[in-house]
Amino acid sequence: MKKIIVIGCPGSGKSTFSKKLNTITGIPLYHLDMIYWNEDRTKVPREVFLKEMDSIIDKDRWIIDGNYGSTMEKRMAACDTVIFLDYPTEVCISGIMKRRGKTRSDMPWIETSDEVDAEFLSWVNDYNIESRPVVMELLKKYNDKEIIIFTSRDEANEYLLFLNTMMMVN
Repeated sequence: MKKIIVIGCPGSGKSTFSKKLNTITGIPLYHLDMIYWNEDRTKVPREVFLKEMDSIIDKDRWIIDGNYGSTMEKRMAACDTVIFLDYPTEVCISGIMKRRGKTRSDMPWIETSDEVDAEFLSWVNDYNIESRPVVMELLKKYNDKEIIIFTSRDEANEYLLFLNTMMMVN
């Protein structure tokens, strides 16, 4: 496990999971949101985003946290491990609401508690219908990778505890 992507619906806790995985393994962590977005909520030019992502993929070890469907297959082809946080929509919506107003190391701005982006919430509500089937097809295509799917936060946390124990033993 040297090149890991962490994917899942927004609000599933990809960044939180990735930070814990980084702490346990020492593998460098890269948040795609920090590469894609500017502090003023504008997007970096696509070619800048792709160049930065490619420079990360070329490294020997990494954890890349984020979806970005247009680049997911490239990251999946380059990784050795896929971790998919496959949680119910309600869990993800709750995760989105809980992070509002908090400083995050994975995002270049703070989402205020009074902000509700209806378009974003609609996309999250449709994730299991629209995006999840695409992810599942990619997982079938790249079945030579180590694929770890968690369907609850408890499963993910148990895995992190197990991994931490294994790292301490070695």
